[in-house]
Amino acid sequence: MSVPPRAVQLNEANAFLKEHPEVLFVDLLIADMNGVVRGKRIERASLHKVYERGINLPASLFALDINGSTVESTGLGLDIGDADRICYPIPNTLCNEPWQKRPTAQLLMTMHELEGEPFFADPREVLRQVVAKFDELGLTICAAFELEFYLIDQANVNGRPQPPLSPLSGKRPISTQVYLIDDLDEYAECLQDILEGAKEQGIPADAIVKESAPAQFEVNLHHVADPIKACDYALLLKRLVKNIAYDHEMDTTFMAKPYPNQAGNGLHVHISILDKDGNNIFATDEPEQNDSLRHAIGGVLETMSASMAFLCPNVNSYRRFGAQFYVPNSPSWGIDNRTVALRVPNDTRDAVRIEHRVAGADANPYLLLSAVLAGVHHGLTNKIEPPKPVEGNSYEQNEQSLPNNLRDALRELDDSEIMARYIDPKYIDVFVACKESELAEFENSISDLEYNWYLHTV
Repeated sequence: MSVPPRAVQLNEANAFLKEHPEVLFVDLLIADMNGVVRGKRIERASLHKVYERGINLPASLFALDINGSTVESTGLGLDIGDADRICYPIPNTLCNEPWQKRPTAQLLMTMHELEGEPFFADPREVLRQVVAKFDELGLTICAAFELEFYLIDQANVNGRPQPPLSPLSGKRPISTQVYLIDDLDEYAECLQDILEGAKEQGIPADAIVKESAPAQFEVNLHHVADPIKACDYALLLKRLVKNIAYDHEMDTTFMAKPYPNQAGNGLHVHISILDKDGNNIFATDEPEQNDSLRHAIGGVLETMSASMAFLCPNVNSYRRFGAQFYVPNSPSWGIDNRTVALRVPNDTRDAVRIEHRVAGADANPYLLLSAVLAGVHHGLTNKIEPPKPVEGNSYEQNEQSLPNNLRDALRELDDSEIMARYIDPKYIDVFVACKESELAEFENSISDLEYNWYLHTV
């Protein structure tokens, strides 16, 4: 991936600064392995320098655990002297941050080697390499995310989250009430500001729906014919939601399972593929008869177990699964069926697509889509046939077979020859090292439940 000409980028900077003379600062953003946004804040006058020369950040940014500590077993920390790489702006991502009291803009960055080549451990580069395989076939990926989140109170109870007080009624919600319009009214100001902020930032969010738990909502993004841009939008949407909620004296969480007895937060992705003439190759009146659709589904199902560490990257991710919460736990597919892993919406023939329903909202969207598209490409090029589509309740017909814990998921990823053909084995090593480090720390801790059970009883 070549760096865009500096003159083109400087024109972008000049136009933005001229249009927004009020902007004082610019946040330079880059997403780490966990999808956590990191970077630097610069003054307005320094923006041209960023477009001309980039900024330096350490390669270890992509070897950070969920707490922001460098995992030395990745080899990206002390082993290389915690050396810098160079980060360049991503064109057409410069925009305002609508929540800031002091006018501030933001700009997405991507990391490169000092010689100019993309840095292998940048999740955006991981996805670009998978997408390049579709480019070779003359195919274009269309993708759109659905992102679930909870609004929560800024005050926790003994370290545990609780729903926020409604600005309208002053009450704390306790019921499920899926799709209830009145619950949207309870937090209308915050939710409307999210949609308006998305519009201001060019994020194609078109709807917010009430989900199946107290103060849980879902934002739907429009599909775009650029899978990397679709992930940019999902990443920036999470940051927008967090900051707008905080502006309304609430907090928010994308944790996969924040409440034990309520639904978790998912990150569904819809995928279709266009041929050289712009036609959807999945378009059909009979999904079972479309070879491309069937083979793509077959490939994703075959690689799903090996993909789970990217779809569900944290210890907490696996608490989200359960039939009562519509989270599939086996590689299955069906037509307009929400109990399966891959749902095929077929409201119109041209809109036929694959909805991947397994990942949690804690997933890094670039890595999630890399894993899913690896399966799609594998299926298309090897003509992988899926099983018959599931009709009715998948949970009653298929036993749980996907990895149900992080350790097993990491082993499946590490052992997968198919995934290693699509995702740089060096990156898989870095990812596994980081997650195994987190897992070791988790397993070394002692929970309150263990003290309650065992301290005085054994």
